[in-house]
Amino acid sequence: MFYGEYQHTVDTKGRVIVPAKFREGLGEKFILTKGLDNCLFAYSSEEWTNLETKLKSLPFTDKDVRAFVRFFFAGATECEVDKQGRILIPQNLREYSGLDKEIYVIGVSTRVEIWDKDKWENYNNDDNMGADKIAEKMAMLGI
Repeated sequence: MFYGEYQHTVDTKGRVIVPAKFREGLGEKFILTKGLDNCLFAYSSEEWTNLETKLKSLPFTDKDVRAFVRFFFAGATECEVDKQGRILIPQNLREYSGLDKEIYVIGVSTRVEIWDKDKWENYNNDDNMGADKIAEKMAMLGI
């Protein structure tokens, strides 16, 4: 399980340090892909396989399913952690997520998310993260 929030930077070559707490759970090689809300999602190989299985079970005749699967898989890449605990984020994923210099790496249960610093701070300051609103929605889901 991944949790926590860590601030890091992207170096001039597009490399990012993966927090030590996340490296063990993600493994030496893991999948990085376009995420929702213009961040990146990182999945361990095991979790990626679970997600892939779920997505394969959806009806490919549904236009929205096809669009999501294309979005999710076309942006995916395998990352390998180097000896310094860094990964190279491909240019296309850096552009998609707006990663420039300062970033946040956050744990979200079964995945890790990588956010541009300003986007993460705006998300946190926006109505998206209002505790009362989130609690109301969770209550509607039975949580």
